[in-house]
Amino acid sequence: MVTFLFKTEPTTFAFADLVRDGGCTWDGVSNALALIHLRTAKTGDTVVIYHSGKDKAAFGIARVTRGAYPDPKLDDPKRVVLDVAPVRAFARPVPLALIKADAALQTMELVRNSRLSVMPITAAHLARLAKLGGRTA
Repeated sequence: MVTFLFKTEPTTFAFADLVRDGGCTWDGVSNALALIHLRTAKTGDTVVIYHSGKDKAAFGIARVTRGAYPDPKLDDPKRVVLDVAPVRAFARPVPLALIKADAALQTMELVRNSRLSVMPITAAHLARLAKLGGRTA
């Protein structure tokens, strides 16, 4: 299984909203590189949900429940969406400052390119984020 980090603006849709709703269609991705990553996501893949904006922290883990498919709201074959469901929240958010300061996370794309909204991460990154968040991967 592959692991990803998906960024969301919490004022639009937060991890708590995902938990409340029991799942969602992940849409609104328009960056070409982010769409390439989104297209590779398969059912069962793990996703770390990260809040951008003022929060700037990882909040929990979700799972892809349906891999990438054409966005039904748009008439653009390049734009895709997928479905995700919550798995568990971290006991405490993992802020970007801590991620940047942690030697084990220095190779994360988030550290190098914090504007990208969908990015793959390694199993080691997932394990470290989960540990910092007070959970196990």
